[in-house]
Amino acid sequence: MKIVIAPDSFKDSLSAEAVAVAIAEGVAEALPDALVLCCPMADGGEGTVEAILVGLQGVLKQAQVNGPLGVPVTARWGWVPDVRMAVIEMAEASGLQLLGLAQRDATRSCSYGTGQLILQALDAGARKVVLTIGGSATNDGGAGMLSALGARWLGADGVPLAPGGLALADLATVDLSQLDPRLEQVQFEVAADVDNPLCGPHGASHVFGPQKGASAQQVAALDSALGHFADGCAQALGRDMRHEPGAGAAGGMGFAAKMFLGASFRPGVDVVAELVGLADKVQGADWVITGEGRCDQQTLRGKTPIGVARVAQRAGVPVVLLAGTLGEGYEAIYQHGIAAAFALAPGPISLAEACEQAPRLLRERARDIARLWAAARQG
Repeated sequence: MKIVIAPDSFKDSLSAEAVAVAIAEGVAEALPDALVLCCPMADGGEGTVEAILVGLQGVLKQAQVNGPLGVPVTARWGWVPDVRMAVIEMAEASGLQLLGLAQRDATRSCSYGTGQLILQALDAGARKVVLTIGGSATNDGGAGMLSALGARWLGADGVPLAPGGLALADLATVDLSQLDPRLEQVQFEVAADVDNPLCGPHGASHVFGPQKGASAQQVAALDSALGHFADGCAQALGRDMRHEPGAGAAGGMGFAAKMFLGASFRPGVDVVAELVGLADKVQGADWVITGEGRCDQQTLRGKTPIGVARVAQRAGVPVVLLAGTLGEGYEAIYQHGIAAAFALAPGPISLAEACEQAPRLLRERARDIARLWAAARQG
């Protein structure tokens, strides 16, 4: 019997690798002769770097870069030397997680630190960069990231603009003469599940600005500033991609990645699944176990379990999901290739207790499911 274990991390509790190990231990208790393959997964959000590095035996690196408000932070990034590939998580350098509620300021937050991580990758000799852009704190159209790579955004007086999206309203000159030439030799792949355009009612500022600290008045100003920024970029490059799906991702980082890096866009879970070879692993499997901290209606929006189920369906392999909790509307996952879903907690339990006991709970639920599977086969 062959079983593939392909979970996401359990936020604030366990990494995807730790989840997979706990499930594997539970399965082994009931099915000691089974071939169990662990394949930690992610969907482009928190934990993506670690999941890919586990799958490809890469190296976790770190660098001190500018955080979203210019305060230095230590950001991690992944390096796979065999294929000269860097894995960069925007949230590590420019993420909302780096700011307290009172610090969030979408008008000033800047993606410069993400550009500094890309520079680290270029210096390492990267030929491919996988950039995950979930969880950003910025609304600067990727201008900060490009500044770190050598672009200059000048006002009418010829002075570089201040960091942040609001300052882009004063853009007069786009100077790309010092943009790092090594970018032309690198393949960029962006992991993103957002298809918003850059501007307008469905754009970066209106949809995501409020959660990054923008008031209604600031949202309108930021949207106008990004439109002006797009005008300047279109004039400089002779093309305009502000209306492309995904241009509004990560406060407009999608726009910069498309316009200046020639990046391709794919759903995060699909990128991870391909890099870790999930499709090959599930071939010939009897079943797959996936998991996430909370399964509900949001799971259908590009989360790991649905991506894993898509891969397993193509191979004709049933999927079981283990979740910390099952929320409202979770039953919809049954229409997307997941055969059954189980919550971990055996009874009333606090979130803190659930996080602390997660390894044991995962082992026990996996053991129980494996025993049921074994009994069904014997019958």
